Amino acid sequence: MDFQRLPDNLPIPIDDGSSDHLLGLHVPSVVLRSTDGSDIRLDEISLNEKVVVYCYPMTGRPGTPLPDGWDAIPGARGCTPQSCSFRDHNAELARLGASVFGLSTQATDYQQEAVNRLHLPFNLLSDEGLLFTKALMLPTFEVEGQVLLKRLTFVIIRGVIEKVFYPVFPPDGNAIEVLGWLANHDKH
Repeated sequence: MDFQRLPDNLPIPIDDGSSDHLLGLHVPSVVLRSTDGSDIRLDEISLNEKVVVYCYPMTGRPGTPLPDGWDAIPGARGCTPQSCSFRDHNAELARLGASVFGLSTQATDYQQEAVNRLHLPFNLLSDEGLLFTKALMLPTFEVEGQVLLKRLTFVIIRGVIEKVFYPVFPPDGNAIEVLGWLANHDKH
């Protein structure tokens, strides 16, 4: 299975309103474990720079099957293409003053495999304990007993969520959307 390519005819996620409350919220003071081994607080980092957080359900691993029916869940498939797109546009995002983080409910050691395999120049953050997810009431779904984040992206400036992209589809176009918003936002 090629995780870097999106299959044809994926169901398109609809805006169910589950992220409407996020715009304008202050980011909670929750510590998230990073794939570089550090503890990250997004509320602190965003005081000095723009922070882009793309939330994704889970990255697949070569040789490990995806959950049954994964491709039929709107918005589930595409974590690797989304991560690779943010990787490929990371320098442009940095030029606009933005740091990028991926966020999922997967454990840090699982995420580390994706960072290494995909050569990601940014860290993935683990909310395995769902503290950040619950504090912001991020949209989730459950598969095979795991609570996973729905795909969404938000931009934090000075501790406040200034922009939310939801639903995100196609996932590999998300980084370009974020770049466009940041470039336009900087003009104001």
